[in-house]
Amino acid sequence: MNILFVCTGNTCRSPMAEGYLKSKGIEGVTVSSRGIASDGSPVSLNSKTAMAEASIDIGSHISKQITDRDISLADKIICLSPSHKAVLLSAGVSENKLYFLGDGIPDPFGGSIETYRRCREEIFAAIDILIKDGFFSDISIVPIAPKHIKDIARLEELCFSEPWSEEGILEAYRLGTRFFIAETDNLIAGYIGIKAVIDEGYITNIAVFPEFRRRGVAKALLNKVFEFAKEKELSFVSLEVRPSNTEAVSLYEKTGFKEEGRRKNFYRLPLEDALIMTKRFSYENIGD
Repeated sequence: MNILFVCTGNTCRSPMAEGYLKSKGIEGVTVSSRGIASDGSPVSLNSKTAMAEASIDIGSHISKQITDRDISLADKIICLSPSHKAVLLSAGVSENKLYFLGDGIPDPFGGSIETYRRCREEIFAAIDILIKDGFFSDISIVPIAPKHIKDIARLEELCFSEPWSEEGILEAYRLGTRFFIAETDNLIAGYIGIKAVIDEGYITNIAVFPEFRRRGVAKALLNKVFEFAKEKELSFVSLEVRPSNTEAVSLYEKTGFKEEGRRKNFYRLPLEDALIMTKRFSYENIGD
């Protein structure tokens, strides 16, 4: 997996992030960093000093401007602030490749060494969370085949009080619901289903095996559905979720869903309303 960190000048935040993730030595992960507006300058002195205090040497780093080749080679591009993501989106980079580090890391440029130390600690903490959540694991998202139905039914039984049966899943599959599975280490980690009706998309279910949770599987599955939605030019993707499932609600909000209504007493065992959450898409620039 190729990880690319992006900031503005590639002299402060992104080199620190690159250096820290490299120091973790995660097998199968290569790391680099680039800038939106780089000019070949060396890493800033305070960045070098702050990282040296953590026994990480980034002193030889020279800033580099991001290129189309960098983008094509990267599996995941981690932006250090919303402005960097906005620039890359406007340049045509797929949203499915773009992520934030934490909620965005403030630029320490021109600040004191204490400012850079705080920046360093924010970067380290945010990367540690990604590692813990399995963000850097090798997850593949592929369409299901009939051979996967049994495992999906088993996952349904683990996750839901009213699970779909093998027969129900197979019937939905035959009637056009698109299912995708997440595979990692040659094992099924989770699955998602989406039913397209004209230009509307409805997620039937999303579930992840307990041992693979907090490893980025659910987000990878959602990203695959977003990719499918854009291929089919769906106007929106919608789903239902229990309000009490705060972790799922938070994930959906972070991936662009907004609450647009409730279904009264939608769930049973236990009885509970359903939040209707929807992510809408715009295609105004298609063909430009």
